[in-house]
Amino acid sequence: MQETSLATIDYPLGDTLPATGQALTVAPGVRWVRMALPFALDHINLWILRDELDGQQGWTIIDCGIANQDTQDAWEQVFATQLEGLPVLRVIVTHMHPDHVGNAHWLTERWSTPEVPCRLWMSATDFHAAQLACQHTAHGGERAASFFASHGLTDPESVAKIRARTNYFGSMVPQMPEAFRRLLDGLAVRIGPDTWTCHVGHGHAPEHIALHCPALGVLISGDMVLPRISTNVSVYDTEPEADSLTLFLQSLDRMRTLPANTLVLPSHGKPFTGLHARIDQLHEHHRDRLDEVMAACQQQATTAADLLPVLFKRKLDLHQTTFAMGEAVAHLHALWHQGKLTRTLGADGIHRFSC
Repeated sequence: MQETSLATIDYPLGDTLPATGQALTVAPGVRWVRMALPFALDHINLWILRDELDGQQGWTIIDCGIANQDTQDAWEQVFATQLEGLPVLRVIVTHMHPDHVGNAHWLTERWSTPEVPCRLWMSATDFHAAQLACQHTAHGGERAASFFASHGLTDPESVAKIRARTNYFGSMVPQMPEAFRRLLDGLAVRIGPDTWTCHVGHGHAPEHIALHCPALGVLISGDMVLPRISTNVSVYDTEPEADSLTLFLQSLDRMRTLPANTLVLPSHGKPFTGLHARIDQLHEHHRDRLDEVMAACQQQATTAADLLPVLFKRKLDLHQTTFAMGEAVAHLHALWHQGKLTRTLGADGIHRFSC
């Protein structure tokens, strides 16, 4: 994730942020909650929406935070002070990543009753991917280490650390609900008095769902459109030939159909306007990165690991290195699938790309 120009992005709320355990109204019936994350990207934005479901008054939560005690304690503060004595009726999750789905099981269990279940709503692809990921090794272990090694990340320390990271996903998503309600692209979801339309996005997650409310002029964008950093777009061992970057850019272009003055509520950073300008910035960012990749591959046959100092100018820890490797592969694959690069597998088992 890298910074880009902010010249055409506006932040209607300025530097105002909700305090931990509190909520800030950003649109009628829509409140912003902010939770801490134990990463360089140190927060996630979550949303609570005033709702009525099956005749019962209450709230819908959109995205959950990771499953740890601090986050659950912050949620309990929200429940005690921000819900006006009303229950949580359902939990909507934009996609499968731990900071979004981590507390889905805890929240739905916390608010279900024998008569009325508090149901998880999300895309089927991401629901099942999250179920598998919390039951098996994901983003770590032998398969991940072998995949990154096949793209040039062969230094013994990094390989050993990735191989040893066998419970990365499960540590933040210990359990998924056993049942869910499916969200689909184009589906209209009634939340309180308003209708929200689901917009599918690919490349960052298998089937990411953003939600747009025309009446409010609001887009809950999840991770698909962020105001200050570029969304992580990676290729991993579970889909080793994926063209994630092309899918992501195509998904962004479909969002151009939304009004330019839409208030975007992102998962990281501050609410902003300037959706079309931000999409343009993201396209420019990735064009620049693709040009850098092409230039490197014109000099010599290049691995994803070779590209890390080209694409990322700062020192990376292991967490950041795995994301950076995934992004480097994604940029190589975009050019490879377009026929601009050739991929060869060396006798050493490493993929190299050249013009």
